[in-house]
Amino acid sequence: MAGVDTVQRSPWLVVGLGNPGPKYAFTRHNLGVMVIEELASRQVPTPNLSAHKRSNANIAEFSLGGAKVILATPRTYMNVSGGPVRALADFFKVPAEHIIVAHDELELDPGQVRLKSGGGDKGHNGLKSITKALGTKDYYRLSCGIGRPPGRMDPAAYVLKPFASSAAADVAILCADASDAAEQLIQS
Repeated sequence: MAGVDTVQRSPWLVVGLGNPGPKYAFTRHNLGVMVIEELASRQVPTPNLSAHKRSNANIAEFSLGGAKVILATPRTYMNVSGGPVRALADFFKVPAEHIIVAHDELELDPGQVRLKSGGGDKGHNGLKSITKALGTKDYYRLSCGIGRPPGRMDPAAYVLKPFASSAAADVAILCADASDAAEQLIQS
């Protein structure tokens, strides 16, 4: 087990969950990726996410308040995100306590953000995959609320639907709020 000083000096890995390809770019299920894009855009100069050779993910590295930060978006589908997250954690020697996973959350009202350590996956297959790959639930979840689907719509269909173009400003605010939460944790 890593000592407290070792964990405090460890880099942070911030992962945004989503599905690859333009078909999914502005869907509810890709909110995690949108959060990573917002975090990257706040850096000067803005780092480009590029392919990491030892994992199936795109990454960008920078420093925030003296801490090394690795932003990542797996290049896999949501349900198999665990492999790339584990590969990155191993490569950069990031303990689970310094991993933040940004994801969409049906159980939160649209626009709400919650950051917490540990807990269950609430049926989220991306979180299930990461928990299995890491062998622990002790990582941070940065939950971005999308609310429940209307009527009897299947939740799987709902998360894969694009946001309405009229929701762009609300989505931007949600990503900014989630990014604020991640930055505050890293700098605390």
